[in-house]
Amino acid sequence: MATLKGQNLRILAIGLDGSSWACIGMATNCTITLTNNTDDASTKDDVGLASKPEVVSKAWSVQVDSLNVLNAAAMLTAFKNMQKVDIMWDEVSTSNNQSPVAGSGVAAYARKGQAYLSDLTLSFNDRENSAKNLQFTGASPLEVIPSTMSYDILELGSYTKGQFVRLFLGSDNTATPAKVIAYAKQLQLHVSLQMEDATTKDTEGNWQIQEPTGLSYDITSNALVRGGDTIASQVQAQGLGEIEAIFEAGTPVKFQIANVSGANNRTKGAVIVSGSVIVSQLTINAQNRQNATYDTTLNGYGEYTVGA
Repeated sequence: MATLKGQNLRILAIGLDGSSWACIGMATNCTITLTNNTDDASTKDDVGLASKPEVVSKAWSVQVDSLNVLNAAAMLTAFKNMQKVDIMWDEVSTSNNQSPVAGSGVAAYARKGQAYLSDLTLSFNDRENSAKNLQFTGASPLEVIPSTMSYDILELGSYTKGQFVRLFLGSDNTATPAKVIAYAKQLQLHVSLQMEDATTKDTEGNWQIQEPTGLSYDITSNALVRGGDTIASQVQAQGLGEIEAIFEAGTPVKFQIANVSGANNRTKGAVIVSGSVIVSQLTINAQNRQNATYDTTLNGYGEYTVGA
């Protein structure tokens, strides 16, 4: 039997943006982590200095990288609603690597369980394909998958270039933000659930049952201090001076992350997510023989809204 390649082991889900088992589309990487948590069971009755770890609980998690950001709104909605999803992994084949291995049923190592989407990073970088990183935290025991499964086949997705998604930042917490970040290079939105072990003495078995207890999000932006572009667009921008003023004020401001088009990629289209943020950190970088840049970290203030 041939060596299994990474593209033939995929993560499938129900409850993200579909109603049937389907692969997480346009995936580039996945990592499955199973953890036995142990306590040292050695006592004075044991001769020697060696430890004797014994399993006291079990946990699992799944991480997936994907180039499909067209469903970012569905991901952010599932996250905000702290929605459980069904997750499984299995061996796949066929021309699109989305179908069960023909004639052999599921793999012996295939498993499924419920999980929370507990960490999400959306990256929109200049002259790069936009990407997302999904992390799921197991919220139920893992189960062996039946000998046969049927999966939905996804249509081929399309790529989103990072320069066509931009951060609009206001100067206060009232008006809809209308200014982009000038000479922007990189943009990331990171959302995270704080999880706690909710198992008790009433819980049967060793599996940990994780539940969310809080939600936080942050935005990071990298931009040139000054760029050499000719600006034809009438859309104004926030430069380093304006960002410093927002930092010094220390009060929330409105933000939107939106699709853009037109002159200088500044015409706002569909809004992906909006809300309020605090500028928590500003770092100015001026290395010898390199372009001067600055990094801005903005922490979410209150709940975000999917869309405008």
